[in-house]
Amino acid sequence: MTNSVRSICERCGACCASYRVDFHPSELAKIAGGAGVPVAMAIPLTPKLMRMKGTDDVAPRCIALQGEIGRQVGCCIYEHRPSPCHEFNPWAALGMVDAACDRARLRHGLRPLSELQKSELQAISKPA
Repeated sequence: MTNSVRSICERCGACCASYRVDFHPSELAKIAGGAGVPVAMAIPLTPKLMRMKGTDDVAPRCIALQGEIGRQVGCCIYEHRPSPCHEFNPWAALGMVDAACDRARLRHGLRPLSELQKSELQAISKPA
């Protein structure tokens, strides 16, 4: 993730409090040689599927999310987050805003990135 994308995400966090995060058990720290999701932060769904705690609640919020959505957030396991989190990006192919990012932002009362002017995007792209 580039610094500008990371800074946008660090001022948002809406995706971490909007979607379920399911992943394969091989991404758990105990199986991945310590470089994975801590077992205490996940719940088993099936023998081949884990879910981050908090992401299946009525008002989802990943257990690893810290801070205030829309202001300043961070992931306490950022370097070891599961693959769906690695793959989620506010920018889809061709540099366009990803619709899932816009939906998550709307759920939390934040303006969708697709509606922001270039100058506004540049302002929130600067490191916090």
